[in-house]
This record gives sequence, C-alpha cells and structure tokens, in this order.
Amino acid sequence: MSTRELLEAVATGAASVEEAIEQLRHLPFKDIGVATVDAHRAVRQGVPEVIFGQGKTGAQVLAISRALLESGQNVLVTRLDEPRAAELSAAIPATRYNALARVARIEPNPIERRKAAGVVAVVTGGTSDLPVAEEACETLEAVGIEVDRMFDVGVAGIHRLLHRVEQLRRASAVIAIAGMEGALPSVVGGIVSAPVIAVPTSIGYGTALAGFTPLLAMLTSCASGITVVNIDNGFGAALAVHRTIMACERALQGA
Repeated sequence: MSTRELLEAVATGAASVEEAIEQLRHLPFKDIGVATVDAHRAVRQGVPEVIFGQGKTGAQVLAISRALLESGQNVLVTRLDEPRAAELSAAIPATRYNALARVARIEPNPIERRKAAGVVAVVTGGTSDLPVAEEACETLEAVGIEVDRMFDVGVAGIHRLLHRVEQLRRASAVIAIAGMEGALPSVVGGIVSAPVIAVPTSIGYGTALAGFTPLLAMLTSCASGITVVNIDNGFGAALAVHRTIMACERALQGA
C-alpha cells in the first residue's frame, strides 16, 4: 500500500491508526541486507525506486523486487539479462519481460494512462538503436505515458522522417535516439516545438567512439533547447520526459 493509499484508508476507516503506524515503521526505507530499498521515492519523484539489474545476481533482483511489492509498489527492472529475467519470472509469474529492452515489469497496481500527458514520440535513427528505444518506451508506459514509436527514420534517408512531420508535431515530447554522427535530434529539434530529449547510442564504426561522437554532436546541436542524456540511456530520457510532464501537471493543478 502506498503512502497516499494508507492515508486514504485511515481517512475512510478502512485502516486503523495502529495499522497505519505499523506500516509506517517500514518507511521511508527498508534494509533487506543486500540493499536499502527506498519506499518513499514515489512520494518524492512520482516513480517508485527502479532496479538497475546489471551487476546484480538473480537473488538480489528478486529480493529487492519482493521488498518493493511488499511496500505496495510496482516493479521496474532495467538492464536485466535473460537468465536473471528467467529467475525472476520463475519466482514471480506476473513478471513481464521485454528481452530487446532488457526490462522487466511487475505491476500488481494497474497503470492509469495520464491523458493530460498526451503522446510521446520515441524516434530512432536506425534499427540498431531499438534496444535503447524500447528501454525508453517500457519506462514511459510504466509511468502511464502513451508512446508513439517511429523507428529507423534517420537522416541517411531523411524523407522517412519528413514523411512523419505532422505526426511528430502532435507529440507532447520527443525522445530522439541515434548513433553514428548523432544528427537526428538536431533535425527533430528544428521542426518541433515540444521538448526534445536526445539519446546518443554506442552504435557506429571506429570514430563514433562507442557513443562519444554522437554525444558531443548532440551537446553542440544548433537546435536550441535540446536536452541530452547519457550514452544508451533510454531510461534516463524517459524519466526526463516524466519530470517535465509532472511539472506541467502541477502547474495546471495550481492554475
């Protein structure tokens, strides 16, 4: 049960003050030995703690997932390889795994679509960028934001992107993902007024330098106001969009 749900339960009489106090004993964090699970992150950031699977054992991922579920939160695991995903699914059958994105989701609480957030376009330069793009898509969908996928529309065949201009302009935000020389976000940034989050990928030949060339190109883009995240960080791009939308939602509520 989330903090909000707990307070609502006390207010309606569905939970006693004593029951609430007992639950609050486990907040704002829970030390489970292998990790200190942050149960208040959703209160502070609007998203529960996300598990970074890379470098963790299957047992560690499972223990943290169970702690999050016990606190009444959904679970999102990024950078989770297939063997560890199989361990998680065997222990928690409700696990849904996207192998391309390397993302697992466990959602006992239904995800409500945030209609005011509109639709976020996730655009890639090439098919090789899809793992990063799908990581972004899975993260956006986990926080209730609808996604419009536009894949393999890079500048090497720019007519493919220009064919989608009206579709792009309807998006509330755009995540533009590219490797090689990283030109895609500059082009997108020049034709839309919505926030553009640029993600360099580690795709490319030698002097692409495992993503540093597109990273520097995006940081020096002549399209004003582009936000750039780390190399291959589809998750970070999605959370940047989420924070922007949350700020807009709060502003509208206060209007």
